[in-house]
Amino acid sequence: MIRAVLLDIEGTTTDIAFVHDVLFPYARKHLADFVGGRRDDPEVETCVEQVRATVESEEGRHLDHRDLVKTLESWIDSDRKHPALKQLQGMIWEKGYRDKAYTAHLYEDVLPVIKEWRTAGLQVAIYSSGSVPAQRLLFEHTLAGDITTLLTAYFDLDIGNKQDPSSYQAIAQELDVDAPHLLFISDVCEELDAAAVAGLQTVQMIRPGTEACGKHRSVATFRDIGIQQ
Repeated sequence: MIRAVLLDIEGTTTDIAFVHDVLFPYARKHLADFVGGRRDDPEVETCVEQVRATVESEEGRHLDHRDLVKTLESWIDSDRKHPALKQLQGMIWEKGYRDKAYTAHLYEDVLPVIKEWRTAGLQVAIYSSGSVPAQRLLFEHTLAGDITTLLTAYFDLDIGNKQDPSSYQAIAQELDVDAPHLLFISDVCEELDAAAVAGLQTVQMIRPGTEACGKHRSVATFRDIGIQQ
């Protein structure tokens, strides 16, 4: 019996295009001014030092401000899953949401089913490579309004890589749910593979542009998931 549902964001609850065509370009456009104007912010400085440490470790070079920005821009372009980049993006996106530069996309089938799950007593948690603050911002500013009251927990790369089974074991422990009673829903087969190794139940979400990998039960909408209580 399912006790909790763990949701991916991109390609599952939200169109990938919103993230790649709206959020990423917005962060890239405002990155230089944001990092340059927040040099006294300890949170920003911590992220900057993490980026510098990564580049020094991987490439053996020290970044000045200009090279730092160019590195971060290239990481945005390649969608690198670096925690410091995700943290910086989240801080920049906060301003965008506050200024009403955009509203987060949410597939129309998502909200009614999440409401049904919550009414049935299930936990509904989020697991994304985006930072927890960025996740909260997205679900606070969706086309359907603020739906954060329906979400019970958020997990990002601090819990572990999404293709590492130990990440899903840690999430199950955090949610106080045995792995077989936790359902993970994502469009990415490799993430589902890792969750299955950890003992979770899995469903692949097939949105436009996604192909079923054939290794997990697949559905086209949240209405098709059909959790039995």
